[in-house]
Amino acid sequence: MQSNLTVGDPLSLEHIRSVLIRLEDTIIFGLIERAQFAHNPRIYQRAAFQELKNIGFEGSWLEWFLKETETFHAKARRYTSPDEYPFTSGLPEPVLPPLQFPKILFPNKINANASILSFYVRYIVPRITRRATLCLAASKRVKGILGDEEYEDDGNYGSAATIDVEVLQAISKRVHYGKFVSESKFLENPAAFIPHILKPNRSKLDELITKPEVERKLLVRLRAKAATYAQDLDLDHFSNGINNGEVKVNGMNGHGLNGNSAKIEVDGVVDLYESYIIPLTKEVEVDYLLHRLDGLSEEDIDKLKTNSRALAQTQ
Repeated sequence: MQSNLTVGDPLSLEHIRSVLIRLEDTIIFGLIERAQFAHNPRIYQRAAFQELKNIGFEGSWLEWFLKETETFHAKARRYTSPDEYPFTSGLPEPVLPPLQFPKILFPNKINANASILSFYVRYIVPRITRRATLCLAASKRVKGILGDEEYEDDGNYGSAATIDVEVLQAISKRVHYGKFVSESKFLENPAAFIPHILKPNRSKLDELITKPEVERKLLVRLRAKAATYAQDLDLDHFSNGINNGEVKVNGMNGHGLNGNSAKIEVDGVVDLYESYIIPLTKEVEVDYLLHRLDGLSEEDIDKLKTNSRALAQTQ
């Protein structure tokens, strides 16, 4: 699969920021799509489908979807790119020869996908699908279906899992892009990081990579995006607004949004980033830094200490 890591400087802060902002859009739109279906907890339960057990697969419906999807993606050389990380192990080799990527990251085996998958299934899906699940329950009660049978399952297993895979892959890429952030910051000033890597100090490394104002602006931008994307555009009002020199959403101007028609709970999207994506990304960043000097000699480390923006990476 095509990657933009072969063009320009993939470690420039401008490039990294542009990637992270595009991933925000991908994640938000994916969550909005997933929120249109009920929870469907059966697809996250291992061995819940006899059809899968019949073909020798004991995992969940989602895990099977991930395996099948990532098997094809692996053949198309997706996971030869340094910014892509599969959830599935034992994938086939690419059909095409790998692209020649420049040496960007220090060799490492950090993969946070197990944590991402667990959190997504346990906390994110139930929250973002709450409205659809409650709507489903109301429609079932009208048909006389009461109690536990009211809730959670609308039968859209394929559609829900397809979107789940897309969201998980985007969150994974976003979290693991923390390695690029760490490498960029490390190369800007290796001497600031090296003492806390040699005598491992997670808290000091976390301080060096944390920019509270950047995080604050990210959350503000994310809330604005989620609030905007989650609205149903009233095309008549929208057209009239353009003719009058305004842009209107649900008949309101850009200073207000009508929350009654929101497709997803905006607070849930913001909380996903604030409580999970940002903290986990920083964990990946610190883990990467803690292994940044693995295998280097004292001479190599001394050279790094005297280099600002040490482009001649010792790998």
